[in-house]
Amino acid sequence: MFIAMNRFKIVIGKESDFEKIWKNRETYLNEVPGFISFNLLRGDTQADHTLFASHSTWACQDDFIKWTNSESFRKSHKGAGNHRDLYIGHPHFEGFNVI
Repeated sequence: MFIAMNRFKIVIGKESDFEKIWKNRETYLNEVPGFISFNLLRGDTQADHTLFASHSTWACQDDFIKWTNSESFRKSHKGAGNHRDLYIGHPHFEGFNVI
């Protein structure tokens, strides 16, 4: 299995806007071979941001990579740049192979 995570630093006071976007977006993940599960995680609040992480589980790293190059990926990320005011910097990606 492969776990893909993106860490997001969200501006203080914008957390509910960020959560609403994720709850209401169409992900198309159920169409993708190898997709197992997804969770949005909320972490601690620091002086200037609240940490969030998207956490998706895949059958293997190759399935995840194929998704990032798919039409489903493009459709699910359409309009993501419209919410730049919510973020401090770009998301930080981390990928893990399950041992």
